Amino acid sequence: MSSIQEVSSATPDSGDDGTRTEERAQRIRRRLERLIGIAATEGNALLPLRNGDEIFPAMLDAIRSAEHTVDMMTFVYWKGDIAREFAHALAERARAGVRVRLLLDGFGSRLIDSDLLAEMDRVGVQVAWFRKPAHLSPLKQNHRCHRKVLVVDEQVAFTGGVGIAEEWCGDARNPGEWRDTHVQVRGPAVDGIAAAFAQNWAECHEELFDDRDRFAEHSPHGDAVVQVVRGSASFGWQDMQTLIRVMIESAEERFRLTTAYFSPDAYFIELLCAAARRGVEVEIMLPGPHTDKRVCQLAGQHYYEDLLACGVKIYEYQPTMMHAKVITVDRTAALVGSTNFNRRSLDHDEEVMLAVLDAGFTATLDEHFEADKKAAEPIRKRAWKRRSVLQRAREAAVQPIRRFL
Repeated sequence: MSSIQEVSSATPDSGDDGTRTEERAQRIRRRLERLIGIAATEGNALLPLRNGDEIFPAMLDAIRSAEHTVDMMTFVYWKGDIAREFAHALAERARAGVRVRLLLDGFGSRLIDSDLLAEMDRVGVQVAWFRKPAHLSPLKQNHRCHRKVLVVDEQVAFTGGVGIAEEWCGDARNPGEWRDTHVQVRGPAVDGIAAAFAQNWAECHEELFDDRDRFAEHSPHGDAVVQVVRGSASFGWQDMQTLIRVMIESAEERFRLTTAYFSPDAYFIELLCAAARRGVEVEIMLPGPHTDKRVCQLAGQHYYEDLLACGVKIYEYQPTMMHAKVITVDRTAALVGSTNFNRRSLDHDEEVMLAVLDAGFTATLDEHFEADKKAAEPIRKRAWKRRSVLQRAREAAVQPIRRFL
């Protein structure tokens, strides 16, 4: 298991490099604040967590230490020992008098064991469902809550890509242990993550807050600047699209993308190509042979030839399913959260992302990328152009449905 190191301030720089980093960070911050309309917060401490061996113990420790409130939402809540461990932890806190709320997506969490729901209900855990398919129109069924949020005592929060299921346990050592990234947050940015929970809870439950909510002030915990961006199911251009566009167009030297599901439209493909053409090193890390959504992978592979021709570097992760959602820019800024680089995340689903301006935190995520590259296969331009007729046919076959992937 890799070591965990809290990142609360930028890695020290000196001279021109430090000045350039600060200027880039401030430029990206003002672009995001003005174009999205959400103020960034200062004084945050971030703890990057890689894979279940780091993620689940940190989340469970936070739940078990709760004294007032636990708010948790997830897209995936499936089966297995880890699902029971979370249910038991939530139930134990409810028995102790803590206000515990659990929001489950009606589609993504449909496989949860009924006995776990019954156990939590008996002790007072408030469980709500986001848009159960059987109760919705066909239009709303396509709009899911893909956010992953845990907020404890209004003071510590978690978000990222992990679901509550056996697939996320372990340390990405084999196909049964998925690769993912989550973040623990302390400081004013916790409010933004809590707001993501509240926004979806308000749709599903009549009581938005009670006397257990203290609305406490946040003291500084570190030096990281964080903007919390929420993407909501809607029509037209969304904040999540603006967020990613700003990051791509702000890149001057390097843009790195790790995503579980890569099936954007031609517009975002052109943004990536334009960055590469202006001299930015563009690198993309994607699932390889162990993907759980082969159709989505084919939709993205349709664009490999165009991306490679522009100089974009593409890697397919080999050991297991790559499920992380991370972007880093110029060793200065990072995005991490629940949003994939696909039409579903950008157009249809409720998502949440942290835009982090902190050189130390970004450096840690870049180290993770370098480690993942060692376990990945690069896609070679010449070899890809010689791919089989069958592969090309499969790519073409999924194009009509890519907006739903």
